[in-house]
Amino acid sequence: MADRKIYFATDIHGSEVCIRKFLNAAKFYGCDTLIMGGDITGKMIVPIVDRGQGGHTAALYGRQIEVADDGMAKLRKTIADAGFYPYETTPEEVEHFRADPNAVTDLFGKLMHETLGRWLELTEDRLAGSGIRCFFAPGNDDPAFVDDILRSSAVVTNPEGALIDLGDGFTMISVGYSNKTPWDSPRELPEEDLAAYIAQQAEPLGSTDRVIFNFHVPPRDTPIDQAVLLDREFRPIMKGGMPVISGVGSTAVRDALEKYQPMLSLHGHIHESRGEAKIGRALAINPGSEYSEGVLCGAIITLSRRKGVRGYQFVAG
Repeated sequence: MADRKIYFATDIHGSEVCIRKFLNAAKFYGCDTLIMGGDITGKMIVPIVDRGQGGHTAALYGRQIEVADDGMAKLRKTIADAGFYPYETTPEEVEHFRADPNAVTDLFGKLMHETLGRWLELTEDRLAGSGIRCFFAPGNDDPAFVDDILRSSAVVTNPEGALIDLGDGFTMISVGYSNKTPWDSPRELPEEDLAAYIAQQAEPLGSTDRVIFNFHVPPRDTPIDQAVLLDREFRPIMKGGMPVISGVGSTAVRDALEKYQPMLSLHGHIHESRGEAKIGRALAINPGSEYSEGVLCGAIITLSRRKGVRGYQFVAG
């Protein structure tokens, strides 16, 4: 029986160029399974304001950009590739949004819905009939309505809360929720509630020597959960002139890995903590994320029916 090869990436946060690279990765790397580990949707709308006489302005990365009509396509692509939602508007509508935060929330949801729906159509065009299995798991930054959109696809599978048969005796469970963060994102739970949610899926498994945990948040105090600590104003905490780095992952996830000892666990959430960790026999991987630079970070994992995880390699491009 031939080995299975998984391509795993995560935290693309709405980046148009990264989703296209992700869909191309199976063919490029010779993988039969694609797993997107969460935080699929973007974080911000970038208005492109019509200033009249063929001129338009947008603020991106703290810089004011001015373009004429013939530069609009390039500007929209630059914004979308960085993971933001370009939105063409007028000065009058901008003032309306400033006065009505609920209108901004509604627009944000609409743009998320449209973009993700278009991505699913693209996935079906690229992968239908290919034999490549594709999983899009939500993460802590993805609103609840994302689940229903994902489940509408004939090609993409949303693995959240399900026991997935990957073939050759390998199975996968997925948890997109994180422990509490400073940003109060849509899918956060206190550690005790997250532990209970994980247990609901893990307890019925029995043997876990052929099980993959696809858990968005990494285990606490490991090489793959290290980040700069922030104060209540979201500013880096400094000590001796240097930012304080600490583990910000989940104790519930760490406890689950220690208890259930899955063959492999896949994580994201902490973009700057690319790497691996061993907790007992469990191999935990975080490929990291550089989505805002248009770079897709991923991991290629080779599974053998006899050996389990036969090997893995971090890639980026």
